[in-house]
Amino acid sequence: MGKATRTNLIKSANVQTNPLYLVIDQGGHASRAFVFNQAGRILSQGIIPIEARVNASALDYVEYNAKTLLKSIQMAIQKAVVSPDVNLTDIVAAGMATQRSNVACWDKITGQTLSPIISWQDRRAANWIKQFKFHEEAIHQATGLFLSPHYGVGKLQWCYENLPAVAEAQQQQRLCWGPMTSFLLHQLLDEKPYLIDHVNASRTILWNIEDRDWDPLLAQLFTLPQAPLPKCVTNHYPYGTLTIENHKIPMTTVIGDQSASLFAWQQLQNDALYINIGTGAFIQRVVGNGCTIKPNLLTSLLISEKYSAHYALEGTVNGAGSALGWIEQQLQPDRLYQQLPLWLTDKTCPLLFLNGISGVGSPYWQADFKSHFIGEGDDIQKIVAVIESIAFLLQVNIEQLRQQPTTNKILISGGLAQLDGLCQRIADLSGLMVQRMSSCDATASGVAWLLANTDQKTTDIAWFQHKLTKIAPQTNPPLTERYQRWKIAMEQAITQP
Repeated sequence: MGKATRTNLIKSANVQTNPLYLVIDQGGHASRAFVFNQAGRILSQGIIPIEARVNASALDYVEYNAKTLLKSIQMAIQKAVVSPDVNLTDIVAAGMATQRSNVACWDKITGQTLSPIISWQDRRAANWIKQFKFHEEAIHQATGLFLSPHYGVGKLQWCYENLPAVAEAQQQQRLCWGPMTSFLLHQLLDEKPYLIDHVNASRTILWNIEDRDWDPLLAQLFTLPQAPLPKCVTNHYPYGTLTIENHKIPMTTVIGDQSASLFAWQQLQNDALYINIGTGAFIQRVVGNGCTIKPNLLTSLLISEKYSAHYALEGTVNGAGSALGWIEQQLQPDRLYQQLPLWLTDKTCPLLFLNGISGVGSPYWQADFKSHFIGEGDDIQKIVAVIESIAFLLQVNIEQLRQQPTTNKILISGGLAQLDGLCQRIADLSGLMVQRMSSCDATASGVAWLLANTDQKTTDIAWFQHKLTKIAPQTNPPLTERYQRWKIAMEQAITQP
């Protein structure tokens, strides 16, 4: 028997006949873990709710207790793997998707947390970042981002200036800081790696989108030490080992949540607009391998490989699920989520809502904006106006993104996307067919698809096809008229506060 034949037999003997994939999805309201089979179906899941702390005296402060968030992930993993439908030893790889702009600081020697995990929604650095306005265009060209307190640099600067433990750790050369994802990898994996994937690194305003690495000129501009930042690596990479009950699982894929959601649809589609709606709403258009910079829009990295990368133009709506949570807290209606579908069937709404929850994202880019209603109406009409504001903010971005080549459809996913009334409004305003994924777990499904394709070294696997609901656009003059009035009011409020 030849050497090559023996090698092939050994490889065949080591191939897992029933490979399973563990996916961690750390989101704004919960930490989730899923086990997927090779066909892309969810066999089990663990969901642990989490709640951000909002400072009552400074509402711009939104953060999580780092130890509590980490524990929620560990508990979610445990719940997912103890299912009777899962054989732990069949799990061959793990992947993780996280909120992209959260940051953390910790001690590289002890692993002790030195800061809370500061949420992407947090705007405590809004005043500090204004001083760099003169450099905004250069920063946009270098990073694909705009000057905004939502991204990591301002949060890291705040930690450096306001948390003595962080400054002390830096003096002792013990400081680690950067995207929350790097902290989670360090805490979860046996090797205690000090790594960050390119997608999550890209949401700091410290990472160069062309070079795909930390930019020393940006660190110098913001007067932040670069040494504590983790090593940047591609999204498919041997990050380390996750050990569960003595079973060792390689962590091979790490990515940002909104980038992962596109891969739930499997192959990237250049003729589609992708919308994923959770705490915020994010709309993306694939622009291929080249890095395209456009006014008023973000340029986002979707995935980075060793020799290539895929990018998208992106618009952001900061106040989606968070805006609905805000109005729920204000009005405290009974059974909001059960009654909302019925309320949205009413096509008349006398109110407009100028939505600045968590700040206004693209294309206006105003971190400090006071949300308010225009007109008079009852509580139900106020809630409907908040939902319509999400559709209106998305439509403003759709108009920007449709300046690109032909767009045929909108592919929509996420928890709020299950509202027919919201999807119908998006279809009516855009004039595009909306295709909705039945699953609310687009981020996790996208990570699973990436894991399976990496593991098989092919995109020719038989993968679960999500059931789609198609929502055709309808003529809706009252909605169009409200949108035009809302757009004028929004632009006036932005330019003449």
